[in-house]
Amino acid sequence: MDRRPLFVPTLFAGPFDLRPWRLSDADVLREAGADPYIPLVTTVPARYDAQSARAFVERQWEKAATGAGYSFAVARRVDERAVGFVGLFPQGDGRASIGYWTAASTRGQGVAGHALRAVAGWALSELGLARLELHIEPWNTGSLRTAERAGFRREGLLRSHRTIAGERRDMELYALLAAEPAPQLPVGPGGVLIRSR
Repeated sequence: MDRRPLFVPTLFAGPFDLRPWRLSDADVLREAGADPYIPLVTTVPARYDAQSARAFVERQWEKAATGAGYSFAVARRVDERAVGFVGLFPQGDGRASIGYWTAASTRGQGVAGHALRAVAGWALSELGLARLELHIEPWNTGSLRTAERAGFRREGLLRSHRTIAGERRDMELYALLAAEPAPQLPVGPGGVLIRSR
């Protein structure tokens, strides 16, 4: 698989922007690190300090620099405060996986839905990918609903798919294909999806 450096643009996502991570995004990392689940399934540090927050942001930059994937901070447009994460990770052969999380204080505000629709629409149209995949634990009804509202379809249960907190866990596989109807995209003024290059 080609591992050229990737450019992380800023994408319009309703009242949010998907943008590259900044060192100033420490507040959302403090909150996410205190969440009982996010540090188990991501590289968000469970014990927050300035050094671990900086290391997290630098890892996100490194993903693009090494061609491993696109890591976006989900930020409120009104004040530019980061409130979540969405990432797109190419798997080769026109496929990519997506992951996302939102800070607990902003759940129920459509953060994940806006972010998922925006990154999926961009990946299928601008990047020309053919298939996007999500892996979600069966108990995570909020994420399952977010995936379905964004147009992803359940394809089945992957039994004992991933180790989380030292335990093998099942995952629901959801996918969105370029050949299917596109997700309803949040577009900005003048129909702009990509805010800047």
